[in-house]
Amino acid sequence: MTQPPGPSSPRGSATGSGPTADRRLQVLRDAVQALVADRRDDSAGLLELLRELERFHRQIEQGPFRESLPDGRNALYQLLQDMERSGGWPYIPRPRLRSLLKRPEFSPDQPGQ
Repeated sequence: MTQPPGPSSPRGSATGSGPTADRRLQVLRDAVQALVADRRDDSAGLLELLRELERFHRQIEQGPFRESLPDGRNALYQLLQDMERSGGWPYIPRPRLRSLLKRPEFSPDQPGQ
């Protein structure tokens, strides 16, 4: 039975888990939720927040995450298996314009509103 990567692994913790990391993630979640609440009725402000989150996602994925990938094929395979078990690849989906236009306030019988 193999032991999952942890803080003693050569490339660092695969999950970033631990009490300090968990608390810091919770603080981040709370801060994002507060920003969402502050912009509740402000679609431009929420869009700005989504864009910033997407930028962070891209920066982490293209920088520190790729740099932290295991060097060996077996370790990379183990990481991919762990990712699949824990929910797969993190993805920020973008809504399609058509899905936004399906809202009742955008019905075709109310042009210009």
